[in-house]
Amino acid sequence: MVPKRLYLSPPHLNGREKEFILDALASNYITPMGPMVDAFETEFAQRVGYQHAVAVASGTAAIHLALREFGVGAGDEVLASTLTFIGGVAPIVYLGAKPVFIDSDEISWNMDPALLAEELVACAKRGKLPKAVLPTDAYGQSCDLDKLREVCACYGIPMIVDAAESVGAIYKGRHAGAGVDAAVYSFNGNKVLTTGGGGILASNDKNLIARAKFLACQARDPAPHYEHTEIGYNYRMSNILAAIGRGQLLSLDERIAKRRWIFEQYQAQLNDVAGISFMPEASYGKSSRWLTAIQLDPAVCKADPESLRVALDAENIEARPVWKPMHLQPVFKDTRTVGGNVSARLFERGLCLPSGSAMEMDDIQRVVAVIKRVCGNT
Repeated sequence: MVPKRLYLSPPHLNGREKEFILDALASNYITPMGPMVDAFETEFAQRVGYQHAVAVASGTAAIHLALREFGVGAGDEVLASTLTFIGGVAPIVYLGAKPVFIDSDEISWNMDPALLAEELVACAKRGKLPKAVLPTDAYGQSCDLDKLREVCACYGIPMIVDAAESVGAIYKGRHAGAGVDAAVYSFNGNKVLTTGGGGILASNDKNLIARAKFLACQARDPAPHYEHTEIGYNYRMSNILAAIGRGQLLSLDERIAKRRWIFEQYQAQLNDVAGISFMPEASYGKSSRWLTAIQLDPAVCKADPESLRVALDAENIEARPVWKPMHLQPVFKDTRTVGGNVSARLFERGLCLPSGSAMEMDDIQRVVAVIKRVCGNT
């Protein structure tokens, strides 16, 4: 009998979502607007420490809106993390601008503040500063917000944090992404909280969020007919999806605690496997451990990430390589990169293990058993 499929990070419903969905259906609001959207925006903004938010179709859409509102356009440059998902940087290209990729540091796997500072010095000398800086929070761990913001502030450059993967994570006592010009969060199907698909742009700038809402609704001007003086987008979140989000938000603390527990179980049960290490937790914060990511040292470990991934898949267990850095992607082969060796090594040696918050001990032990067998310990 084939064992059940263990997915990397499947949706995990708590049952409360149904109450909100039924309320939305009863109100007959199933459109890309409505009271559930308004409430979700307010509740989520309060939870992450921002005054305003707009719920949209995806995290990518939120980044697109933020970049546009910060004036990014054709010929501009945006400094972005290289260790990320392409949806976090593609909006730079949508706007006709060019990404410049910044490598990760060792302690967080996120944008290296020292490399950012180095590049901004070089940009200033060339006489062309970037329009924005866009760091990504990798695998549930906040980037070093204060250091990055301090570097940006020296040049008056806005910072938009791609916190898509770090809902529920903590940075120096505040929520990941909080305290900068704007932050983006994702509710894709594989995230800690999910609406099935969606995202939020949050900021303390009321005008920024008002403009983003306007653009997300096809930039329709106030008039009894459809009047448009600029081009917008069909980016708004539906009332039904927002209802799911409100139900999900009630379980955030529980979901983070469970994912951190899963990480701890993997770490405890694999600590005797030669050549395996885990993504570190930076001293300045508390990761959500959205995904448990490991590194396999080729000089010590008896398996490489791909052979381990294939072995896990043969047992109906999904695993996935660490993000392939953007500077190694064919579509960005001519893009300027600052550093690159750290993220390239993380990709070469890294693998993400099943981390869904519905996992139980027997699921973890299934994964651990394969890892120990393939790595030669049993």
